[in-house]
Amino acid sequence: MSSPWSGGNKSNSGRRLWAQFGFGATERKMMLLIPVVAVCLFGLTMSYKVEPLPDSYAGLGEGPHWDVARQSLYYVDLEAGSLLRYDYAQNKVYKTKIEGETLAGFVLPVEGRPQEFAVGCGRRVVIVNWDGVSPTAKVVRTLFEVQPLMDKNRLNDAKVDPRGRFFGGTMRYIGDEFEFRHGELYRWEAGGQVSVIKGDVGISNGLAWDEKAKKFYYIDTTDYEVKSYDYNFETGVATNPKVIFNLRKNSPKDHLLPDGLTIDTEGNLYVATFNGATIYKVNPNTGKILLEIKFPTKQITSAAFGGPNLDILYVTTAAKFDQPAPAGTTYKVTGLNATGYPGVNLKV
Repeated sequence: MSSPWSGGNKSNSGRRLWAQFGFGATERKMMLLIPVVAVCLFGLTMSYKVEPLPDSYAGLGEGPHWDVARQSLYYVDLEAGSLLRYDYAQNKVYKTKIEGETLAGFVLPVEGRPQEFAVGCGRRVVIVNWDGVSPTAKVVRTLFEVQPLMDKNRLNDAKVDPRGRFFGGTMRYIGDEFEFRHGELYRWEAGGQVSVIKGDVGISNGLAWDEKAKKFYYIDTTDYEVKSYDYNFETGVATNPKVIFNLRKNSPKDHLLPDGLTIDTEGNLYVATFNGATIYKVNPNTGKILLEIKFPTKQITSAAFGGPNLDILYVTTAAKFDQPAPAGTTYKVTGLNATGYPGVNLKV
């Protein structure tokens, strides 16, 4: 789901902005604080535990997807063109490089085809064949392509809605994403064409659905906010956007950058912050922060519930712009007293 300023040549303004976001020496000394005790805003104290997955490093970890059938977490190392699979039973991570590709924006298992995955490579959604173990994987065909003439753009975060439809978007890959809002958000379903459902996007990022509330949630990082939409699950149409969580601060240099997104079975959102070392648990009805989940690294990219009981929050991170270790580590968070939903396979 997906990180800002994630590649190519950066503008001077972008470099200055990230210098302002950098960690100082004091913050770096705090990076080994695991486990963490979090305090709710309502005065309640809750203990949770943050632990690294073994050998889980990804320079730009993204797109965590829990596969129930294989009891595995799939995710990507975006700028390495690599897919990773964490096997819960083995407590082991497998990694593969997609032959001939330099980017892998997301990984979505294909319904009914155990070794096929939809992956965002550049501006193409391709089908990749991988057995989950081998060190190399191959593209077998292209499902569709977007913005074919926008060579400075690429696909970013994507997910599958509860009915098996693809939702994902693009972002500026070379240059300043805040200045050039040339991204779009798309919908695609088997047997149909790609539809543009939102333009004027800077960095298309987190997505989540709530069938009980009939809502769709979406993040464009450059808006510094999370929006909700009324969602028709039969047609896949989202309407009536509304800001439900604002991450702006008093000064622009202090604005938090929302990245990936997931939801629990009670309808609460979990918002990753790329420059905040935190995932915020948010009530979308009130916009109130229920919990701040802290990590020993700064660039938190996305999250997904998984595990046998769907009560483990798996979290990807990045090691961009010379972030020190343990940046790029993938984590599991336990003790949250919450459960989520598994990833949905893409119907092709």
